[in-house]
Amino acid sequence: MNINDLDQKLELEYPCNWCYKVVGEEREKLENAIREVIQEREHKLAHSNTSRTGKYISLNLELLVHNEDDRQFIFDALKAHQHVKIVL
Repeated sequence: MNINDLDQKLELEYPCNWCYKVVGEEREKLENAIREVIQEREHKLAHSNTSRTGKYISLNLELLVHNEDDRQFIFDALKAHQHVKIVL
């Protein structure tokens, strides 16, 4: 890998399916946060993992994003939600 490869932006063809990993402390609050952000958009939501201590849960959220702004808006809105700890 060359150093210039790190500077290149991910090139996606839109619309495309995108998967976010959303981490929080309570499944119900996490599901509600996701619903508040994506509203009535068609999506798939699946359990991903639970931390060893059981404090955190992660869900995979997959949905169709229409363009880079749409993808980034969802990421930012999830990240800003009070019941979401991390978005990947």
